[in-house]
Amino acid sequence: MIWKYSGNDSKQAGAVLMVQGTASDVGKSVIVTALCRIFKQDGLRTAPFKSQNMALNSYVTPDGLEIGRAQGIQAEACGIPATTDMNPVLIKPTGDMHSQIVVHGKPFQHLSAVSYRENFLPQAKPLVMDALNRLRANNDIIVMEGAGSPAEINLKHRDIVNMNLAGWADAPVILVADIDRGGVFAFLVGTLELLDPEEKVRVKGFIINKFRGDLSLLQPGLDWLEQKTGIPVLGVLPFMSDLEIEAEDSVVLDSHHSRVQTGRDLDIVIIRYPRISNFTDFDALAAELDVSVRYVDKAADLGTPDIIILPGTKVTIGDLDFLRNRGIDVAIQQVMESSSQIQLVGICGGYQMLGTRLHDPEGIESGRPKEAEGLGWLPVSTIFTSGKTTVRVHGVTEGNQPVTLYPPGKRVPVEGFEIHSGNTVCDPGAEVAHLFNIKRASGEELLEGAARSDGRVFGTYLHDLFNSDEWRRAWLDGVRMSKGLEPLGQTFSAALRKEAAFDRLAEHVREHLDMERIYEIAHLVRK
Repeated sequence: MIWKYSGNDSKQAGAVLMVQGTASDVGKSVIVTALCRIFKQDGLRTAPFKSQNMALNSYVTPDGLEIGRAQGIQAEACGIPATTDMNPVLIKPTGDMHSQIVVHGKPFQHLSAVSYRENFLPQAKPLVMDALNRLRANNDIIVMEGAGSPAEINLKHRDIVNMNLAGWADAPVILVADIDRGGVFAFLVGTLELLDPEEKVRVKGFIINKFRGDLSLLQPGLDWLEQKTGIPVLGVLPFMSDLEIEAEDSVVLDSHHSRVQTGRDLDIVIIRYPRISNFTDFDALAAELDVSVRYVDKAADLGTPDIIILPGTKVTIGDLDFLRNRGIDVAIQQVMESSSQIQLVGICGGYQMLGTRLHDPEGIESGRPKEAEGLGWLPVSTIFTSGKTTVRVHGVTEGNQPVTLYPPGKRVPVEGFEIHSGNTVCDPGAEVAHLFNIKRASGEELLEGAARSDGRVFGTYLHDLFNSDEWRRAWLDGVRMSKGLEPLGQTFSAALRKEAAFDRLAEHVREHLDMERIYEIAHLVRK
């Protein structure tokens, strides 16, 4: 089947379709991911686009640049490599109303919220539109994602991600609302009422998301909504509890406790500090049938797990203060002393915390020079520098690394990506065992990570490490053996699991949305 764009500028560019929401966390990113997969399945060259993303979950493109993780995952759903054109502006909050602004994958400036709005946004239109136009020139359709709500009155005049962008791109808009939070009709009608006339006419359809219940009971409301607004309801998406699509925002962790599995062999605690980043690193762990993953932000909730993980963070020293202020550092010490089997793991910022000292003389993290004592579990120190490492890597376990793996002695392949501002080195006079022998996409080879001699404490800069199937199971089976449990061996492929999740999501959305009408809205016709 061949599709062709029938819009006004069909000779110059592909189609555009924009998904906006009545609020944050209504499911825009997931619906964009689904549409990307559907269009790809239907034979269209498809790419995602979000002009401005605010997120601490990052994705490293194949050429070593940084974008929001949601757009990286959406590119995977399209079956194409991610580029910075898909997310030209990334805002990474650092606290105190300041953020690091990443432009086309590279750190640009640390700006206050006021400075960003007053100085950066007025000049951002060419940057955003150049990126979008490059994507349109090479694709049949671009699925654009808005941010938050388009009806934020105080923000609209400087908007580069919702209705202003839709106008610049002449994009039809589908408006998504979350019925699970209540007030869905008020959200939809209220949003429309707050739009300007030229914005309102861009809204071509509604999607009601996360529905639980009998659709016949909702139908009178749907009929009223269409009569009231003159805009069609394109579908009602039932709540899908087993999405297995990586989340964009750590707000999803607020409800994580309700999904924790009990009675599993291995209990893993992940410390949730305020500026946790790349928490999707642990999705593959949570998918293992012998593992329960808990996110903890209070010392009293730590319990006696088998593994404690300090994840990545945008502000290492600030979140280290959070651990100390809440007594979590002391609780970790007590738990580690209670059993010789418990392991303590640091990923990226968590790895930096495990060391002895952290130095930030240029104020890279927060804009102010800082220095802090680390947790002291590893004889390494970190200094933050203006340069930022963003690179994909692959490699194998180092021959003498002390972490217990099963079966022992085998050099296990790993891959992932680095994204950090700090450099971590061994303290003078100390010895440390490295974890991995890696090769960066740039061609550089090096020894990476650090472990205590007994293998119980280790740290690494490698995000996505637990998506390395053989290493993940070798490590978990090593922990199982230390508890007197039989190893499970290989259980699943993280990559195949992700592909299956994309297809399952696409099937779910196809079943409940009027895709023929969505094609019409996007001005795509069969040829």
